[in-house]
Amino acid sequence: MKESVLDVLMYLFETYMEEEDQPEPDRDILRSELASAGFSGGQIDRALDWLDGLARSEERNETRAPAARSIRVFNRHEISRLDSSCRGYVMYLEQIGILSAAQRELVIDRLMALDNDEIDVEQIKWVVLMVLFSQPGQEAAYARMEDLVFEEDTGLVH
Repeated sequence: MKESVLDVLMYLFETYMEEEDQPEPDRDILRSELASAGFSGGQIDRALDWLDGLARSEERNETRAPAARSIRVFNRHEISRLDSSCRGYVMYLEQIGILSAAQRELVIDRLMALDNDEIDVEQIKWVVLMVLFSQPGQEAAYARMEDLVFEEDTGLVH
């Protein structure tokens, strides 16, 4: 099975998102549960590092959040990993109010931290869900994003 870090993250997210009142599981317990689910040790470690990066990024972004009306210019590395439809989708989410400018930056940071050479819109949707879920007070944005993740083809052009 060729799984990616995102596959591990999605498994964790789907498994633990319903357990909001439960304490955060121990890292060793998570490792053993993920290994029994069939994920490799390397992918498990990278996924746990990705989650640690999410927590660190949230702390840093509070102090250097971009202005609400800032213009985002993607660098070469981001352009090589995010095609125009992906970049457009991230900007669309900001324009419709699901992401703030700071959350947009956090999403881009976490997308760049994935081990995938190319990223698609479906992967972006899941990363956005994880970012919103990890932030308190984002229930409305999370619910709107969840609708976008689970809806069928709407025919919208971004």
